Amino acid sequence: MNIDLSGRTALVTGSTQGIGAAIATGLARAGAHVGVNGRSAEKVDAAVARLREEVPGAQVTGVAADVATEDGAGRVLEALPDVDVLVNNLGIFGAAPALEITDDEWRRYFDVNVLAAVRLTRAYLPGMMRRGWGRVQYVASDSAIVIPAEMIHYGMTKTALLAVSRGFAKEAAGTGVTVNSVIAGPTHTGGVEDFVYSLVDRDLPWEEAQRAFMREHRPQSLLQRLIEPEEIANMVVYLASPLASATTGGALRVDGGYVDAIVP
Repeated sequence: MNIDLSGRTALVTGSTQGIGAAIATGLARAGAHVGVNGRSAEKVDAAVARLREEVPGAQVTGVAADVATEDGAGRVLEALPDVDVLVNNLGIFGAAPALEITDDEWRRYFDVNVLAAVRLTRAYLPGMMRRGWGRVQYVASDSAIVIPAEMIHYGMTKTALLAVSRGFAKEAAGTGVTVNSVIAGPTHTGGVEDFVYSLVDRDLPWEEAQRAFMREHRPQSLLQRLIEPEEIANMVVYLASPLASATTGGALRVDGGYVDAIVP
């Protein structure tokens, strides 16, 4: 496929590492001007430098701001007043006993994983609709459908993103703007390595720890390995392209067959 996003501006939240960084790189390779976002100016600068090294000539704008806050979202809007592609990737996760999750933790997960995405969509979607072209995406998770017992607060937020995505797709109906969710399966990132080792023996080498985690905690995966961030990015870049013009209101799976269902 020839995916050309030249002349388009994309914002990827939480894109200094992991899946977000892979998405930003993929969009830059397709020719988009990419906004790289994170809370730390040092991490944003480092991510921008890495992206420019990987994609020579890439147009990149680094925006250090916590988009889970109104002030942070405002700083992003100042730096990038209009975007054509919004990828709501920012998210936090962690294991916690269900009956020990406090009200504050429930609120924190909702604010970061859901409300931040809603706030940016509310800011950028009207401009896309006026221009008659745009792409809004939410990076969800298999946990949206198969709620993990060890982090139901995280699963709840990812389920909420599926609803948010479908609702905003209806708001944008007939405008040339598409809105979709990407259901990412268990993915190999630095944060996930820490999570895996919180559930299996820390003395195991990584390859053994990964296999033990999939066998003990994600046995329904058909891929039987963690997904690489670039594999998630491939779907996001496709959905951001003109080639995906008839795909909207969807929840598209890059889950390695983890969700045991014929349709999402």
